[in-house]
Amino acid sequence: MTTANKITILRMLLIPVFLVLAYLEKTWWALGVYIVACITDTVDGYIARHCNQVTNFGKFMDPLADKMLVLAAMIFFVEKGWMPGWTVAVVLLREFAVSGLRMIAVEQQRVIAAAWSGKIKTTVTMVGLGVILVFGEIAVLRWIVIGLILLTTVYSGAEYFIKNKDVFRDMK
Repeated sequence: MTTANKITILRMLLIPVFLVLAYLEKTWWALGVYIVACITDTVDGYIARHCNQVTNFGKFMDPLADKMLVLAAMIFFVEKGWMPGWTVAVVLLREFAVSGLRMIAVEQQRVIAAAWSGKIKTTVTMVGLGVILVFGEIAVLRWIVIGLILLTTVYSGAEYFIKNKDVFRDMK
């Protein structure tokens, strides 16, 4: 098991720790764990690329771990009444759609790399959820963050499909 993959697994293990602390209303501790989990996303990718540790496990689990962290936080916020459930649905539907697009591309021996808009979406979402964790009681700020998350989510999802529309043309 590579160092990069161990860091990805660490991110996944931090999710229940984050949730327990959030539910216990240990906001600052939860934020600390959340930040560490978010930072591992950058660290594992850096190590994988720069230390020649890119693996199929990492290619699959790294984005999955990101989605697990983000969705866990969002569902917590829905339960707190800080985020409407349809926001989670939009994010989840985008993730399923892009994953489906990638699966179709793999069948054609193509790889759809992460786009910059997807990286921006991930950053905006992760930072935004940290802001909501701390300032969730402030409705205006919460709605600004939700708006930014939705905007980057929809834009990046649309970009994946527009840039890779030929995948559908090449379907058998």
